[in-house]
Amino acid sequence: MNRTIIAAAIALAGCGSAFASPVQTVDTDMGKVLAGATGMTLYTYDKDGKGVSNCYDECATYWPPYKAAAGAPAEDGLTIIARKDGTKQWAKDGKPLYYWTGDQMKGDTTGQGVQGVWKAARP
Repeated sequence: MNRTIIAAAIALAGCGSAFASPVQTVDTDMGKVLAGATGMTLYTYDKDGKGVSNCYDECATYWPPYKAAAGAPAEDGLTIIARKDGTKQWAKDGKPLYYWTGDQMKGDTTGQGVQGVWKAARP
């Protein structure tokens, strides 16, 4: 077997998961909130059920679902739900997670309280 292939296999074996944590915690004017890999605040929608998204079409235009990569593993309170369009979405304690298009930079929470049904996700 080629030494380069063996060395690469050994290096990969020590790397752990190929997936980084899908969420991080960021400080905002309302305290700590969950954010996606880009640092943008994540939100939950009161009209969603546990493990079920009810935000599609126009709703998903303004509140893009936080999509999970194929093969990403669930972890510590985070699960992956199936959307009716066949894509996968991250959820916290069963509540699907979304971005808000009104947020412009890391730490923004302008989606908090929109229409009384959107809430910044908490750690």
